[in-house]
Amino acid sequence: MLLRILPRAAALLMLCVQLLHSSVLPTVSSYEFTAYRMQQYAIQQEKHGCRGAIVQAEARSADEPVLTRRCVIMKLPDFTVERYFEALRQSAAAVLLLLPKNMSAVPQDIIQTFMVSESEALLKDTIMPVYVTPEDEQLLYMYEEVKHAAASRTSSILVRVFRSMVTATVFQILVSNTNPIKPITDSTIITLEGVLPGAGEDAPTIVITAHYDSYGLTPWLSYGADSNGSGVIILLELVRLFQKLYSNPHSQPAYHLLFSLTGGGKYNFLGTKRFLEENMDHAETSLLHDNVAFVLCLDTLANGDDMFLHVSRPPKPGTPQHAFVQHLEQVVSSRFPWVRFGMVHKKINLGESTVSWEHERYAMRRIPGFTLSHLEDPKSELRGSILDTVLHVDLRKMKRNAIVIAESLARFMYNLSDKGSPKDIQVFKGQMEFQDSRMSSLMSFLTSIPRATQLDKDPKHTILVNTLEHELRYYLHQVHRHTFRQDKRDPELTFFDQMEQPMMMYRIKPAAFDLFLGGCIAAYLAIVYYTIENCGYLYTKLKAAVKSKQK
Repeated sequence: MLLRILPRAAALLMLCVQLLHSSVLPTVSSYEFTAYRMQQYAIQQEKHGCRGAIVQAEARSADEPVLTRRCVIMKLPDFTVERYFEALRQSAAAVLLLLPKNMSAVPQDIIQTFMVSESEALLKDTIMPVYVTPEDEQLLYMYEEVKHAAASRTSSILVRVFRSMVTATVFQILVSNTNPIKPITDSTIITLEGVLPGAGEDAPTIVITAHYDSYGLTPWLSYGADSNGSGVIILLELVRLFQKLYSNPHSQPAYHLLFSLTGGGKYNFLGTKRFLEENMDHAETSLLHDNVAFVLCLDTLANGDDMFLHVSRPPKPGTPQHAFVQHLEQVVSSRFPWVRFGMVHKKINLGESTVSWEHERYAMRRIPGFTLSHLEDPKSELRGSILDTVLHVDLRKMKRNAIVIAESLARFMYNLSDKGSPKDIQVFKGQMEFQDSRMSSLMSFLTSIPRATQLDKDPKHTILVNTLEHELRYYLHQVHRHTFRQDKRDPELTFFDQMEQPMMMYRIKPAAFDLFLGGCIAAYLAIVYYTIENCGYLYTKLKAAVKSKQK
């Protein structure tokens, strides 16, 4: 009888151990996915972003009290200023942020909190690697496990010890690329320029410009719908509509219209700076040399019921800038009275290494200009976020802002106020209207490609620039592409590689489980040994017990 009981007991014990082991571990013990590293760049020798890339650490929840040498796993609601800086303070090994696939389901307050935290994180220079990756089933399972482990810390000591020994799963996060991070020495910035020539030989020039690049926590996930896809789209629609006016000699204004799409806008408007240097310092002839009426910069115009005109100097009465501002105010008050229009005056501080708006680059060259935006604060977190996607822009408001700009330009160039035209006159109507379908298609295209400046060698980025150039050439005859390369000896802007990394997640049992399993095996062997050694005694006792029951 004993010989039949022992094998069954052994099988039962091994089955329990196997169930404990398999109940918490999924079928896949390792999982590889792509993670995108946080921005790393230096501008004017000032470092930004994270300088680390290698990760080899145990995954922990942000709720854990101890994060030292751990990889902190966060979802969007977890990534706050306080938790990020707590991970830095405790010298965490890394932070891995899981980005939801369905952004439309994320509440607005969480998006706002994340954008603020993202902006704060990008201002700092840290050695701690920060990675972002889209969430999936395997990564969400890991997140729930480490979250549950953190919650169990409040249980009794006995429960915590038993869980860590038997049911807990340890996740190891690994980036095994040991190559050192290197600066990118061959980065380029491309600026596109096109002109609609005005009537007359000495016609003044109006410059309309927008930067086309995007910015966010990681370059590969920065799509910049509002900032500044909206400015690019409005500029391209202005090109299309004003080309119709300029193509007819009877409606050709006495102003040159110079359109420019600049790169490097998120990095101190470096593309604009180089564009001005080429035109002002090196070109023998340029429309920017003299007789520039004003420069109109378009930046972040697809949200809100506010429109702010940012200036370095308030326009003086009698100047073209002052006349254009009056037309802006008139169009807003007559067509869209619920829109709040205001002027924001900010002097240029030559002691600062960076500028806030694109028009400041022109102002430093004594060219009058201003920037139109629905943002009042140039440091707003809305100007650079990976959550600035097509889901969070309002195409109707972008079209409304485009109408304000186009109608104001037309009234200024044709001097309609002095000609006694009604205040609510509409120049752009009928076949001259803004096309909703075209603006929507352009927004879909621009937000389908990450437009970060450091991705200039990516084939998708090349397609982006080529498409923008094709759009300009379709309506303009004089289109030029300016490619600016960094000075390798003394670069003004330096990017770094390894922005996209393969990352491994390993699911393993803790060392305590091996001790527990070893203890179970030892106990089983001890029972078997004792049974064999005392087989006769146990048999006698068992036989006596059976006989007593039979009586």
